[in-house]
Amino acid sequence: MSLSKKPGSVSSSLGWELSDSDSDEPQQPPGKQKQKQIRQKPVSKLDFSDSEDSDDTVDYYKSAKEESFDSVDKRSSPSTSDGKESDDKRPVCQYGKRCYRKNSSHRLEFQHQDLSESSDEKISPPRKKQRRENTTNSCTDILSQTTPFSFLLTKVSGITDQHNSQAVHIKDILSPCMGELVASAQFNYMTDIPWLVQQYPQEFKSKPLLIIHGAQRESKQRLHEEAFPFPNVRLCQARIDMPYGTHHSKMMLLLYSNGLRVVIHTANLIDRDWAQKTQGVWISPLFPKLHDKSDPSAGDSKTHFKRDLLDYLNAYRAKQIQEWAEHVQQHDMSEAKVFIIGSVPGRHTENRKMKWGHLKLRNVLKNYGPEGSLTKDWPVIGQFSSIGSLGAKPESWLCGEWLESLGAAKGKQNINLSSRTKLQLIFPCIDNVRLSLEGYVAGGSIPYSIHTAKKQVYLNTFLHQWKSSRRGRSRAAPHIKTYARLSPDNQNLAWFLVTSANLSKAAWGAFEKNKSQLMIRSYEIGVLFLPTSFDSTEELFTVEGINTSEKNLSFPLPWDVPLTPYTSQDRPWLWDIPYKHKPDSHGNAWDPR
Repeated sequence: MSLSKKPGSVSSSLGWELSDSDSDEPQQPPGKQKQKQIRQKPVSKLDFSDSEDSDDTVDYYKSAKEESFDSVDKRSSPSTSDGKESDDKRPVCQYGKRCYRKNSSHRLEFQHQDLSESSDEKISPPRKKQRRENTTNSCTDILSQTTPFSFLLTKVSGITDQHNSQAVHIKDILSPCMGELVASAQFNYMTDIPWLVQQYPQEFKSKPLLIIHGAQRESKQRLHEEAFPFPNVRLCQARIDMPYGTHHSKMMLLLYSNGLRVVIHTANLIDRDWAQKTQGVWISPLFPKLHDKSDPSAGDSKTHFKRDLLDYLNAYRAKQIQEWAEHVQQHDMSEAKVFIIGSVPGRHTENRKMKWGHLKLRNVLKNYGPEGSLTKDWPVIGQFSSIGSLGAKPESWLCGEWLESLGAAKGKQNINLSSRTKLQLIFPCIDNVRLSLEGYVAGGSIPYSIHTAKKQVYLNTFLHQWKSSRRGRSRAAPHIKTYARLSPDNQNLAWFLVTSANLSKAAWGAFEKNKSQLMIRSYEIGVLFLPTSFDSTEELFTVEGINTSEKNLSFPLPWDVPLTPYTSQDRPWLWDIPYKHKPDSHGNAWDPR
């Protein structure tokens, strides 16, 4: 199957092979030439006898054992279970029990062995996508069940109803039960406008909709063509002055007749991102209108949520967004209990550099986080779906300035912190992608290139598999991005961040000029959860499902603890090299050349 949409494209009506990359390097399509496209070939049409990897792959994976299909029995007339020769003269499918092809003509053309027997890999084909039911009455109920955090995962087709019971789809977020919508603004990296309009209920489809994007050239033209049939849709191009920067933020501003709601999440506005991926969503309370609008600082929270949101919106320097800044100014956001951690492109100096990127997180943790003595030996956890160029050595950035920020704490001196703080990173290994509900196709949204990986092999020592069995999402490939500080016994949590920011300098920023300025390439936004913001008497969250204490602040992690380190055979998913030796959950191989 040839997939026409190349990784790195900004917009697509189909959502095929849509990357969400924010690397510090220009994102070329997989392969060595720009014109080469992702091609996903059915296993049954591949010649596995001539499927050598590229030299780059061999160099990078030189310690990995070569994987290949076990030999299959190709007898033309296999015996039946009672030992008699079968009367069926059809040829046997050469992939036997491993065949997941659902095409009826293939089943008629070839014999298949008894699939009830257990296979070596013990994988089951993904379930059929369930038709989504109308859940317009459930979203407010779900929000009440997930208070006080209002942190949710998105619904996933192909998992149990139980694991979707406290999850949301975009239609739930935009449903009438959330309020009488007056207008909305959608900030995102990738938007399929016709699909997005269809997610609004009929009574809201014609309401004013502003889409903030970072598309340029052909992608920008395509967006304008998609928007043309919808007179209520306006487009606003985010200003990006930095090379290789992106508008990567994912946020909704929803204006109602009786208030305003802010939604910060991790999903692109395309169908594929809301179907079988693990995504995170934070939904704010309904912020009421202010009675007294004369005081510019009125209606802010202890976390300075309103101030920071206004700073973020004003950084766009766009008239259309300024209209939304005025809406924010007119509402009471004192009930917000999370901190905004945002990034905007630029070279930030003096006090301004403390407002963005990893320095903003460092500043908040130093002033509002748990005491350093409490979290002294606690590892920092990072989980993401894309990796940029981090430097030749761990200390260059990852275990230098970045870990110093994420390891910050109240009253703690951060001298040589990076050499003491343990770091654990969660990123899908090859099998996490191969055996996912989407199969190898999921890897098109998990960009990490062989070119970058070869320059930072040290990163593999920090990596852990994606596992989410408690949330029923181990096979739902992660597009969520989260960061946390977890106790060594996995019982408690010092803080938790859900954000659009992947593991890259472009997203978090990097020091320049002897640390006098912070250079950030991309727009990002996330929310930070701190225990004292929800209960001034609590210094820590407990981990839901692990810590059985009766404390109220039990936080629902999206991934399993304890974490599962990579085995000696595991390698991180790399999106621009072929995987032909083992079929995915749909019986396909991956060939990006």
